[in-house]
Amino acid sequence: MAKNPLERRFELKQNERILQERGRRTRTKEDIEAEDKLLKETPKVEPIHADAKPDRNAPCPCGSGKKYKKCCGAR
Repeated sequence: MAKNPLERRFELKQNERILQERGRRTRTKEDIEAEDKLLKETPKVEPIHADAKPDRNAPCPCGSGKKYKKCCGAR
């Protein structure tokens, strides 16, 4: 079953957290092999892009809940 982008991002964050935790402790040969396997199996995620620039008073596409002009449009 295909995962939606949020599930993939959550999975990537979990994998990243696991890798960071492993980096803080002494690494054994098994740890290094498991890390290599995890890096090879982790899928790459494409960034989410808006199709067109939203109207100033439309909700921001970043998901903040603010109007575009007060969020990403203010940059």
